Amino acid sequence: MSSFKALVINKIDNEIIAETKRIEIKDLPEGELLIQVAYSSVNYKDALACTANGGIVKSYPFIPGIDLAGTVVSSQNERFRAGDQVVATGYGLGVSHYGGYSEYARVPADWVLKLPQGLSMKEAMILGTAGFTAALSVYELQQNGVRPEDGPILVTGATGGVGSVASDCGKARLRGGGEYRQAGQASIFARAGREANPRKGGARSRFEADAG
Repeated sequence: MSSFKALVINKIDNEIIAETKRIEIKDLPEGELLIQVAYSSVNYKDALACTANGGIVKSYPFIPGIDLAGTVVSSQNERFRAGDQVVATGYGLGVSHYGGYSEYARVPADWVLKLPQGLSMKEAMILGTAGFTAALSVYELQQNGVRPEDGPILVTGATGGVGSVASDCGKARLRGGGEYRQAGQASIFARAGREANPRKGGARSRFEADAG
């Protein structure tokens, strides 16, 4: 490919300028996987990244987007091959490393999870960083023995991205409220992350801290 589109932000005189620009592969930061991005989600951190005093981005120009789903174009890691559908989120993505608001992204393999069976790329990014964080939280409650008979569960910030999905997951998984489609999808996401690296709490071991 000669060039492709990306949302590029720059800071000029303490003002953020956001533009859709054409860039080339050589403009992307180093990483073992080159991914053709299909979807990304919009998170609070992405809004901060596009704010002059948001405190997220330290150097410009920059491509925001703290998560992405797409297809591997080329791989320098034995765990992935061209054609694999993958998800990346957390770590430095969209914070210190060019993110998902681009038609192509190049990222370290350790930041990437193969798309869990039962989820489409679009569904994974509908859940996004917030949904994955919420599902991991509910997963940990389950693993620590929390059961419906233990009583009510308090979800703080329940109107936000993480809180709203956590509420649905909690109703479906812990309170016996039935099986919500979104809760089921989030649980698939969480299990896949944990299974990818159980010693470190899943492939997204830093995921919870990175969620906005």
